[in-house]
Amino acid sequence: MRTKFYTCLSVVLMLLLSVGYAQAQNVQVTGTVSDETGSPLPGVTILLKGTTTGTTTDLDGKYTISGPASGVLVFSFIGYNPKEESIGNRSQINVGLSPDLSDLEEVVVVGYGTVKKSQLTGAISSVGTKEIQELPITDARQALQGRAAGVDVTQAGSKPGSAPQVRIRGRRSFNASNEPLYVVDGIPTVGGLDDINPQDITSMEVLKDASATAIYGSRGSNGVVLITTKRGNVGKTVVSFDSYYGINKELGRIEVLDGPGFAEFKRESRRATGNYPEGPATAAADAKIFEPVELEGIALGRSTDYPAGLLRDGNIQSHQIGVSGGSDKTTFFISANYFKDVGIIYNQDFTRYTFRVNLDHAITSKIKIGTSTLFTRSDRNGENFNPMGGALAENPLGKPYDDDGNLIFLPTTDGLRTNPFAEIVPGAQLDETRRYRGFTSFYGNWEIAKGLNYRVVFGPDLNIRRTGRFTGSQTNARRGGPPTGSVDDRFQFNYTLENILTYTKTLNQAHTFNVTALQSFQQDRFEQTTISVQGIPAASQLYHRLGDAAQITGANTNLVEWSLLSYMARLNYDYKGKYLLTATVRADGSSRFGENNKFGYFPSVAFGWNMHQESFLKNSSKVDLMKFRVSYGSIGNQAINPYQTQALLGRTTYAWDNTAAFGYRPNTIGNPDLRWETSTTFNTGLDFSFFKGRVMGSLEYYITNTSDLLAPQPLPNSTGFGGFITNIGETQNKGIELSLSTLNIEKGNFTWSTDFIFTRNREKIVSLPNGDDIAAGRFIGKPLTIFYDLKKIGIWQTSEKDLAATFGDKPGEIKIQDLNGDGRINSLDRQFLGSAVPDFSLGMTNRFAYKGFDFSFFIFTRQGSMIRSLFHTSNNNLFGRYNNLAVDYWTPNNPTNAYPRPNENQEFPKYNSSMNLFDGSFVKVRNINFGYTFNDVVLKKIGFSSLRLFSSIQNPFIFSEYRSVHKGVDPETFMDGEQGIEAGAITANVTPPVVQYTFGVNVKF
Repeated sequence: MRTKFYTCLSVVLMLLLSVGYAQAQNVQVTGTVSDETGSPLPGVTILLKGTTTGTTTDLDGKYTISGPASGVLVFSFIGYNPKEESIGNRSQINVGLSPDLSDLEEVVVVGYGTVKKSQLTGAISSVGTKEIQELPITDARQALQGRAAGVDVTQAGSKPGSAPQVRIRGRRSFNASNEPLYVVDGIPTVGGLDDINPQDITSMEVLKDASATAIYGSRGSNGVVLITTKRGNVGKTVVSFDSYYGINKELGRIEVLDGPGFAEFKRESRRATGNYPEGPATAAADAKIFEPVELEGIALGRSTDYPAGLLRDGNIQSHQIGVSGGSDKTTFFISANYFKDVGIIYNQDFTRYTFRVNLDHAITSKIKIGTSTLFTRSDRNGENFNPMGGALAENPLGKPYDDDGNLIFLPTTDGLRTNPFAEIVPGAQLDETRRYRGFTSFYGNWEIAKGLNYRVVFGPDLNIRRTGRFTGSQTNARRGGPPTGSVDDRFQFNYTLENILTYTKTLNQAHTFNVTALQSFQQDRFEQTTISVQGIPAASQLYHRLGDAAQITGANTNLVEWSLLSYMARLNYDYKGKYLLTATVRADGSSRFGENNKFGYFPSVAFGWNMHQESFLKNSSKVDLMKFRVSYGSIGNQAINPYQTQALLGRTTYAWDNTAAFGYRPNTIGNPDLRWETSTTFNTGLDFSFFKGRVMGSLEYYITNTSDLLAPQPLPNSTGFGGFITNIGETQNKGIELSLSTLNIEKGNFTWSTDFIFTRNREKIVSLPNGDDIAAGRFIGKPLTIFYDLKKIGIWQTSEKDLAATFGDKPGEIKIQDLNGDGRINSLDRQFLGSAVPDFSLGMTNRFAYKGFDFSFFIFTRQGSMIRSLFHTSNNNLFGRYNNLAVDYWTPNNPTNAYPRPNENQEFPKYNSSMNLFDGSFVKVRNINFGYTFNDVVLKKIGFSSLRLFSSIQNPFIFSEYRSVHKGVDPETFMDGEQGIEAGAITANVTPPVVQYTFGVNVKF
């Protein structure tokens, strides 16, 4: 029955696709399509080349199609190499297709070389052009979220130009950096990825285990992200144009009380102290507690929505033109890009201009040179500007504008609260950062003899940054005081020089050896000049003539230098493609460490077994790849600030014969014995591919133990020092990762595929020198940072008045769990409540294609993390002076257990920190994408080689209890403290998330 169905379906498709074709001139062709074993292949697509005429094979692999004798039939099927057959005078054409194992033979960048995926021994996740370009992103790191197993990527808010935070297999260090190393076209970066245009990237490989990262030594202690940019190919010159434009709209905001709600909140705060009568409000009672402007607001029903007034519709756009091509000797790729992201809060935007030239030239058949050169300029406004927190606190009964529409600087008589709208008046505030960067790598490659190759790479990285700030008189920061201004100039030059020697030899067609030797030197110089002033005479000067100011409030210069000298050797051994061995040793010498421990030595070894090459699987029609991997190795971390090992002086002031004078005193304690923080990782993995690549992926399990942690050791104040940097404690990370790609349906012109990523990591402190460090929030057996606090279990109710009194509380106040049962609430009742570390994260992408149409959607989730929502305390005051979150607060007539009763005698409630901890779990629909690619017939008419139109929706839905129940906006935040945001914390000044609608085009000609 099914055979008949497919036969009928193929006939119908043939008739539909053959409309308009001249039947009288055609030859009818029949045949059978089979796989490499001779079994028939159903669902194979057969197209008449250059037309839309086509059909598919039935369940028996048979087909029928008509075409001219001069025509060519193209046979294609996912998982197999396409094949072409000329019709000629043949009426029967039987075709055998061979498996396309390109995914298994795909070349993966592994650092100082490449390797076929099937020969890989380390734990590596890859993200390609398809995943990167599906999202209209500012920063390439955003494309890793939910696309690479073991990689935790978080983005706090939607402020333009802000960078995401990336953690690979958890956090290892208390004080040293947990940031991975980014290597672009072979050169390690120190200036970040903000300047790299995502549309120039071909692939991103994430190196995760010690075997993969040890080749980069100390720089790869937190994982390595290898970024490869596009290069030219031999052939005709191809010009491409890629463009999109999108509109950003707020996806919710922090909800505060409106005018009537605030008025009632203030009344209730007075009822709690007996200063407002119980029952409905009266004009007489209101006159005693409200000021005239508030009474006017109540009478007029005024309700000023200050947060809404600071928001607008933002937009995002990117326009890129690229030219690539080359001859047998020279290939090139050139691109220019303009990118702009206008935020939903006024005065926040980010603009970037990039120009790239990638060039490769063969001087002789043995010598090749090339370059990857990037020039960029970016302008960012509002990096440190966000008036949203002030707007949330502003009294909604106030009057923001007079009757003539002029802004009123003080909407109420409260001198501490100014009009939030004054912050976005043109010229009132300026926070502008401009960056210029030249990031380049030059290489020379010499094939000395067969199998012996020498490569030299030189990578200079120049970064110039200037931040200028101006704060006018009519702002909340100055409140009518003299304007202030500042300039922060930074100059950073970093270069890397590497000499790489490789030798490859195969013996008896069975034993293949590949040896890599490396000598590397990296040096960095950072200079900074800052000046700040007060009393700028004319606001129009902004920060451009600080010498005219009345007072210099600060001036400083700084110089920081460091260098790294490294040696590395790696051996890859391959026996008949079955048994694989990788052994690496690296020595790093860092100027950041003391004389006694300059060098660290980091070995690793990995073994791989291609089980599918064994006799018991080699002839399997179901198993394409089955590879077992195991690795063990150590890597170091030197990511501390320079000069930590030295005893430094600090300036001090004193009186010399009643005359002020300056002197110098010991400021830090030197530690010449400071040594490398070391992480040792055991990793085992299984790579698999089944059914001609229809199901493929990898499964990983790892344990990383980190010792000699670089962290400050506190000292008694009597010593005159707060502490010093030393090596203390141990941590551990362990987890499992799953990457899975499936081809779910492939029927004729319709395909459906799924990419699935699962990550679960457990981090904990294994040991500390003096046991639990409560003051620092460090506990053995717990994650590196935790939420350790009192636990709110409700609100004291009227029926619990007597019990509440025994704790010094009363009805309407927060009820805390008495953990030790001693009848008192104190520090002994604090407990471990959670951590920003999630239980697991998951990403899933589904892609559908039908003829020229394509549709995809991407879902990402983090589950089991906890967040600290700081605006649930800072904007949850009780005394009715500032506006409040629109929460369900307790009153005698509303006996809720959610939030305490307002009280004019309490600015904030007792135990208020217990109100800001929430489940941070969420599910986000990150991207929905729909596109159409025009066929060859249309392209020939318009002269293009390819044309695709697309539309996408970014971040349309966030599902989270934090949003739906607790009036939050977005629970996604940084795991570590960074960019002014506390670890796991969300503040009122975080720019709200946005939903983004984009439309774009991809053209090649």
